[in-house]
Amino acid sequence: MSTERDESRWASVLANDGRADGAFVYAVKTTGVYCRPSCKSRPPRPENVVFFEGVAQAERAGFRPCKRCTPDRIAPAQRKADTIARACRLIEESEKTPQLTQIAAYVGMSRFHFHRLFKQTVGMTPRQYAIACREQRVRAALANGQRVTDAVFDAGYDSSGHFYTSAGRSLGMAPRSYRDGGADHVIRFAVGETDFGAILVAGTARGICAISISDDADALVRELQDRFARADLIGGDAEFEAHVARVVGFVALPRGGLDLPLDLQGTVFQQRVWQALQTIPCGETATYAEIAERIGSPKAARAVARACASNPLAIAIPCHRVVRTDGQLSGYRWGVARKRDLLEREAKDPNPPAGARAQTTAAARAAENKRKN
Repeated sequence: MSTERDESRWASVLANDGRADGAFVYAVKTTGVYCRPSCKSRPPRPENVVFFEGVAQAERAGFRPCKRCTPDRIAPAQRKADTIARACRLIEESEKTPQLTQIAAYVGMSRFHFHRLFKQTVGMTPRQYAIACREQRVRAALANGQRVTDAVFDAGYDSSGHFYTSAGRSLGMAPRSYRDGGADHVIRFAVGETDFGAILVAGTARGICAISISDDADALVRELQDRFARADLIGGDAEFEAHVARVVGFVALPRGGLDLPLDLQGTVFQQRVWQALQTIPCGETATYAEIAERIGSPKAARAVARACASNPLAIAIPCHRVVRTDGQLSGYRWGVARKRDLLEREAKDPNPPAGARAQTTAAARAAENKRKN
């Protein structure tokens, strides 16, 4: 092959790599036929191969499409993706959640095949996706000040009772309080310092709802105030500062566990991802694809990455332990440098330096003394 790019393309052809379909086609000079990279035909000799950016270029050069892989038609993977996209739009735009048989008929598939393909592609079942869409519509309507009853029925719920049974999980508080920016809702918070930035820990009566990291402690507090503009934010609470001390301690001594009560709100898929992240042992990592496999959605690696980016609890939900397939560090909500620092700390010997142990012990002791007094 004449260039590195051609060599990479040739490797995709030899591997029948379907992921390269649509990126290029290859033609065989001795047969006059062009194919997809994923074509199962017998590989030609490399000296007889020429690459083209697309179908039009290959045909202008006088080549005809392979009858086996039909490169002049939509690729099977793209057809499946388009089918699932149509189904998602139907669910999103329907006033009432359509039945599985209705959605399958709409896209021209059997209900069993459609259900399996949807879960593989999206990472959740059609029903779970519909629930997530309804919850998102309610959150958006409440954030815009709409009446709770109107928001519930406009989102597609059959009854307000059905919505209220899941409101705590999806909103983290009463719907009226969510609409009013957390009005009549108590959120305790405290800020601690580590050697890689300030950490804010906030929680409701249910448990910890936010752990954020920044170089600017004031910015963390402002972000919390913007999120719950009318909530009763209580800072400096002695008992709650003990939670911050435990988080600071975990940063210094990452071999232990935080073991904090958590108040997590998210979609069904996000919840599944966050639960899977908590099973990654300290000192180890997993790829986005591996997490997708663990939750039973092997084709949802990108959705897993989005769930990691939406994680509201730094460190407690260890999204920093998820890396790319090649082992490289990808984006991290609180900075790639902090992600690298956390992983390096967790990979080290569990015996910490004296300074880190002293810092952790002092923070915990100060919080405990303040609570007693």
